[in-house]
Amino acid sequence: MAGGQFACRSLPGFCLNTMKRYLFVMRQLPHNSSRVQETLDQLLTTAAFDQSVSLLFMDEGVFQLKSAQASEFMVMKNTAAMFLSLELYGITQVYVETESLAARGLTQDDLILPVQALSRIAVHDLIQQHDIVIPD
Repeated sequence: MAGGQFACRSLPGFCLNTMKRYLFVMRQLPHNSSRVQETLDQLLTTAAFDQSVSLLFMDEGVFQLKSAQASEFMVMKNTAAMFLSLELYGITQVYVETESLAARGLTQDDLILPVQALSRIAVHDLIQQHDIVIPD
């Protein structure tokens, strides 16, 4: 079901919402291990099954969105192209923690995607709004 709709199974007087709100939290450096690729596969699969998927980058994970990465020197596959396809899977809620960006000398202009910047306090609230939180 597209557009954030959910399946409704009718029981006498009940409608069960089968859609869960997933938040994937990316905290790892890009291209260091297969964890980033595995988490990306998980989130795209989750979105393909019409679940609500949000994505949060914090700590070293903000480097996953940094533009102009030199992929020829990377041990693991460059995942930047996959991040650029998130919208095709209906993933439009992409967040970054402002303190993580600042601590690494980055700004939103340095990133390959438009993101919603959140303070550390707002990240706590974001986590509370989701049913399932999956760290990388």
